[in-house]
Amino acid sequence: MAKLDLKLYRGYVNDEELIVSGHVFKSWAPDKYQLDSKSLRHAVAILQMFRIKPYPNVEVTLIFKGLNITTRTLDDGFFRFTVPFTEALESGWHKYEVTCKLFDFGVVESGELLKPFKSKLGIISDIDDTFLISHSNSFFKKLYVLLLRNVNGRQIFEDVVVHYKALSRAGQTNDEASNSFFYVSSSEWNLYEFIETFARLHQLPKAVIKLKKIKAGISDFLFTGRGSHDHKFIKIKDIISFYPQLDYVLLGDDSQHDPQIYERICKIFPKNIKAVYIRQTSAREKNKVTMILNNISAMDVNICYFKYSHEAIKHSKSIGVI
Repeated sequence: MAKLDLKLYRGYVNDEELIVSGHVFKSWAPDKYQLDSKSLRHAVAILQMFRIKPYPNVEVTLIFKGLNITTRTLDDGFFRFTVPFTEALESGWHKYEVTCKLFDFGVVESGELLKPFKSKLGIISDIDDTFLISHSNSFFKKLYVLLLRNVNGRQIFEDVVVHYKALSRAGQTNDEASNSFFYVSSSEWNLYEFIETFARLHQLPKAVIKLKKIKAGISDFLFTGRGSHDHKFIKIKDIISFYPQLDYVLLGDDSQHDPQIYERICKIFPKNIKAVYIRQTSAREKNKVTMILNNISAMDVNICYFKYSHEAIKHSKSIGVI
């Protein structure tokens, strides 16, 4: 009997449009494998997440607040609903459903989408080596921790949670309200569940997570997180365009291309970027990164090149962000 599986990702909505997305598989979805197994069992689970089989050109139907809309998956099993939505909707997280039926069997999954609380601030953060210690500078060490350290064994930078929670609450007077967070990474959709679980375990702000095109093979696994990072620029640009009324704080690190990406974003949105934070991942600051940040600063954007999160917290307080 053929398998049919469905994975949904957190979506988001403004006053005019709604966006939700996911993947359909003719294998188990990557989230079906245990994330807390030890040593070699964990390595096998991670490898299985990259042995998935996406299902192309299969019908999926979105059900949400009177919407009942059908589309089909792309060649890599990915689908995205970008649809008009003008109904009044309370701020916060809302449930939606997607169904997929094939021949005489089908699957229904529930996801969540965000209607932001009223605020002046949005936060966009990278993941690897920005809050999740990943050793992106070292190919072999990165693979080692990914394969042999389960979600409970992976480490987070000290004081990151304190900083992110403060950014989440900045300017809010209602205990239920928070500023909107987006985690954007060059990790593939295969690792979505791992990232979401890690963030939840460490009580990081709940966020919309946007990742790179899914991979479907062990050979692809060896290049996880590598290659072009231009998708991050596109996804960040889309977020800011979707919520243009917000000022944004961008957080990244100097292990890959975050400074260059954030510089491009600042040039395109000269009135939207409040501050750029770049974590220093090696023993010394990188001259090229310093030059880029100085250029960003010349565009009247606050910058902070930091090694420890308590330095970033101090900076955020000094500019009135928290």
